This record gives sequence, structure tokens and C-alpha cells, in this order.
Amino acid sequence: MNLSQNEWASQLETDPNAVILDVRTEDECNEGIIPNAIMIDIYKGQGFIYELEALDKSKNYYVYCKAGGRSSQACDIMGQLGFANTFNLMGGFMQWQGDTVQP
Repeated sequence: MNLSQNEWASQLETDPNAVILDVRTEDECNEGIIPNAIMIDIYKGQGFIYELEALDKSKNYYVYCKAGGRSSQACDIMGQLGFANTFNLMGGFMQWQGDTVQP
């Protein structure tokens, strides 16, 4: 499901079952991440799938990338793998107004 920046942030704040997933490259993540994000580079191909398979599918995943395209793709892949709840951050990290930290 695509969520606006405000929807994503407010829903994340009140979700006790939330996991934040950053699907950008390592170089992009070094520019800063949303606090507590797990980093799994979608460009790892099959490695990306293996790392997703190790995650708890019962959690709610809040997924982001730089602009929203790769994270939307990641949400689709996760849906195919049996993840029930994935939320894509529209506009991605480029438009993120919340806190950021160094990985």
C-alpha cells in the first residue's frame, strides 16, 4: 500500500508491530537512514530475496528507498513472498522530513 509521507510517519508511530525497511544501496544509506531501519539492498537480486525470507512475515513493514520506486517494487515482491502488510513511502527518503541517523 502506498502512503504519503504524513500517513506513513503517523501510522508508523502508532504501530507496535512495525519494522522499517530501507531498500537502498549501501552508498545511499551512508547519506543517512530513518532511525531503526533494517537495510537490505534491493539490487542484491536473489540475495535480497534470501534476506527477506529471514524476516518475520507477521510484522508490518514500512518500506522506503530514495524516491519511492524501488520500495514499491520491494512491497510487490514481499507480497508475493507472503508478507501480509507492507507500506511504501511515496516520495521516498528524498522527501522525508522526519529524523535521520547515520547507519
